[in-house]
Amino acid sequence: MTSRILELRDPDSPDPLLPTDLIELPSPLAEHGPQLIVSDVDSTITRTEGIDLLAEAACCADRVAEVTARAMAGELDFAASLRARVALLEGLPQEALAEAEQAVRLTAGAAELIAAAHRHGCRFGLVSGGFTAMVAPLAAELGADMFAANELEIVEGHLTGRVLGAIVDRAAKQRQLRRWAEELGVPMSLTIAIGDGANDLDMLAAAGLGIAFCAKPVVVAAADAALNVPRLDVLTGLWG
Repeated sequence: MTSRILELRDPDSPDPLLPTDLIELPSPLAEHGPQLIVSDVDSTITRTEGIDLLAEAACCADRVAEVTARAMAGELDFAASLRARVALLEGLPQEALAEAEQAVRLTAGAAELIAAAHRHGCRFGLVSGGFTAMVAPLAAELGADMFAANELEIVEGHLTGRVLGAIVDRAAKQRQLRRWAEELGVPMSLTIAIGDGANDLDMLAAAGLGIAFCAKPVVVAAADAALNVPRLDVLTGLWG
């Protein structure tokens, strides 16, 4: 049993034959390939952030950005910052969710990576600190096998500014990864997690291989591997 080096080549680089990133696949991933991949959504599967798209629709983008900055400065944890940002969306018509969903921009190669996973019998899950109203249509479009996200409360066709149930934070993402692996009978050693932010750190650490995708420095430092090529289909070589 041995590891395998995956050379990732950016087809858009001046010399696409040169590897841009190298990822070491540990055993048993090297021999069998992943059987379950779980990915973050905002700024990973997509190049957009759901809360920012909704904030633009609610004309409160600057105020939401202020709360985001406080969270990044360590003044608020993810759950508190999400609740504070969602509170600013109070009164937004339900129709704005569909409009924001239409503004989502997919990361290059996301659909191709999920299709490749399915060709090799691998399941693909999306886990998001964003919102079900936007993640559910995306999961259906991409053919993801399962997803988990936050549920916005809607009353009489308008957002109340509240989130229903527990927040999908970094601990919840790790639990979801483990739950899906257990339900599918996949050993954790054959799982891969992909993400870009601090909210992904726990699931990246729990997976057989944690990949930081175009990620913040703290995530790159903690992950098993880092992918700086801004497209996901370069990972189709995971299956050899």
